[in-house]
Amino acid sequence: MTMTADLPTTDFADKLRQQTAAVRLSRSRFGARKTLDKEQKAEAARVFGAEAENLSASKRLIDTRHEKYKAVTSLLNQAATYWKDNTLPWTEEGVRLVNRDKVEAMEAKFVSLRAELDQAVAALDEAYWELREKARHDLGDLFNRDDYPSSIAGQFAINWDYPSVEPPDYLRRINPKLYEQEEARIKARFSQAVDLAETAFAEEFRKLVEHLTQRLTSRNEEGEFVQFKDSTVTNLRAFFERFKELNIGSNESLDGLIERAQEIVGGIEPDWLRSSAQLRNSIANRMSAVGTQLDALLVNRRKRAINLDD
Repeated sequence: MTMTADLPTTDFADKLRQQTAAVRLSRSRFGARKTLDKEQKAEAARVFGAEAENLSASKRLIDTRHEKYKAVTSLLNQAATYWKDNTLPWTEEGVRLVNRDKVEAMEAKFVSLRAELDQAVAALDEAYWELREKARHDLGDLFNRDDYPSSIAGQFAINWDYPSVEPPDYLRRINPKLYEQEEARIKARFSQAVDLAETAFAEEFRKLVEHLTQRLTSRNEEGEFVQFKDSTVTNLRAFFERFKELNIGSNESLDGLIERAQEIVGGIEPDWLRSSAQLRNSIANRMSAVGTQLDALLVNRRKRAINLDD
């Protein structure tokens, strides 16, 4: 879904272009699962009396619940979360936009995570023989030594770079007309990026508001309020901080709703909501009103997007 109501002005697209750089993140990991080969799938089908061609089956090569494997994948996930939480979407899959004054901090974070990953992979490699022998026991006839590299070192990685999203300058010299076409295309892509950012913020905000309202109003079979985790509130506050850092102010309506929600829950501790039914109902009602307005904003945008597509 694209948000095309209140179309982003050239000013906001230019602002985004001037203030951001593209950053691309890629992660690689050992393939812990492998599809059964033809003979193995046929054998599995015989066990269940099924037709092999209608069966999809895979085997787990190593125990992914092992603490050292989980430590490695946790770092890979941390890299992806950090990258997403500190950037805005771009029109190309796998590429996002980071504020130029945050590039140095992002570089330092990725370097630190890569160092931690190298240590975690080294620790996993020490346990690799044990994990492989356990797989031999657990998989039985499905075990195949060829599925396993001699070492798991080098099977996991975090890589990043800063690709250019600008038209190449040499094009201006060799073909000015083509350069102008590329320049127009890049401007359009930054306008689309503004639109993508608004969409991402609005959808995330909607989910957080819905979750908070639902948790504040849910009751058990005895009619008592259901307990909720602190994260129901703290996640919303974290969103406010991230929005403040990344927002370029391109949508006044969305900005106003987020500001109102921040005023509603600002200074409210989760324990207060648990102990006061009156406060709980008040916050739920006010946040529900914000949610209703947000839904209307999103519906109007979808309708206008359809009209423009037509």
